[in-house]
Amino acid sequence: MDALSLHRFHFAFTITYHYLFPQLTMGLALMIFLWKTQAVRTGDERYNRAVRFWSKLFGLNFAMGVVTGIPMEFQFGTNWAQFSKAAGGVIGQTLAMEGVFSFFLESTFLGFLLFGEKRLGQVGHWFASLCVFVGSWLSGYFIVATDAFMQHPVGYTVEGGQMVLDSFWELLLNPWLVWQYPHTMLGSVATASFVVASIGAIYLLLGKFEDDAKTFLKLAVPMGLAGALLLGFTGDGQGRQVARHQPATLAAMEGLFETEEGAPLVLIGQPDVENRRLDNPIEIPQALSILTYKRWGAEVKGLDAFPEEDWPDAIPLLYYSFHIMVGLGTIFIAIMAAASWLLWSGRLFQARWMLWTLALSLPFPYIANTAGWTAAELGRQPWVIYGVMRTADGYSANVSAGNTMFSLLGFMGIYTLLTFLFLFLAYREIEHGPQPAREVE
Repeated sequence: MDALSLHRFHFAFTITYHYLFPQLTMGLALMIFLWKTQAVRTGDERYNRAVRFWSKLFGLNFAMGVVTGIPMEFQFGTNWAQFSKAAGGVIGQTLAMEGVFSFFLESTFLGFLLFGEKRLGQVGHWFASLCVFVGSWLSGYFIVATDAFMQHPVGYTVEGGQMVLDSFWELLLNPWLVWQYPHTMLGSVATASFVVASIGAIYLLLGKFEDDAKTFLKLAVPMGLAGALLLGFTGDGQGRQVARHQPATLAAMEGLFETEEGAPLVLIGQPDVENRRLDNPIEIPQALSILTYKRWGAEVKGLDAFPEEDWPDAIPLLYYSFHIMVGLGTIFIAIMAAASWLLWSGRLFQARWMLWTLALSLPFPYIANTAGWTAAELGRQPWVIYGVMRTADGYSANVSAGNTMFSLLGFMGIYTLLTFLFLFLAYREIEHGPQPAREVE
């Protein structure tokens, strides 16, 4: 494997591992805030127990996110020096704001949320939960704004070969964010909803902490359904945006090798890049045209409309990642719709088949989010900044393949140890269960 490929894989590995943690904390921050609001409004201690329990797991995930997020900042300089030199004057703005504003807001009030309930009182504790929620979602905004610039660069000029920020507000209000940011945050809501529902279902199946488990499910199930439905809506908007600004990416995602009028939507198929065809396709006729351009006979450009050097690389991985994301999103709607019906009819807590379904669903939103980000970032290739800088021009050419491999193996070893530590601590908290008020006192 050459140096460029290793640099790409190195960053892909570290960022994929890192995102396992913030995708839960961003969605969980919203749920903790809603539980605390209910606790203040009703005085019901069950909501406070939910806040205490999930705040601990939030804190554990937050710590893991910090530990695994810091190396990525350094990787911009160690692995992607040419990209950082060219674009650092632009993306440095959003990355700095994420650290200075949202990270410190979130981390400071997380301390109050974890340890300040008795001293702050219920209203002060509620305010801490609000600040943690705002900080986490603001952090997500700045990070997604950074990625949005790489997908759709705006608000800059080039001076002496370097990109200089020309309009701060264009950067923060990038049109790409209109769909990417809500889609990303709804993905985190889906992850949090399934994780909370899964833990609640496990408790009910084991006959433990049943009142608390019901509290978990009463929020997680309807929120999971709303999140899954809205994910479909925002995903459709993001798809139309990709078609408008990155048409080659759309063609690769859909396995469309030839331009067609009334293009079909492929449900299942295997892309054969060498022969430029899709094997064994199961299609919905004209559906891609209507979804993309709102006309049955609209022309959708295939990969044949673009120079091969501008095609996304790793087309099969891009295609399968995209379809895994969409397929799992559809399954999420079905699961949460069935669970919501049972909850509304008062049968969910006794329906063991559904409790088992929810319990076993825990890993799938992580897979869906990972697949979605894989599709987004592979789709941008071969550009590190779409249409401006090619990936081959952005990496640190002076860092050899051997050095990169050594560093990658080191990260893999450390992250393996961190995984075992995280799973042990998470298991211990889940085994201990929600914390009664007397333990806080």
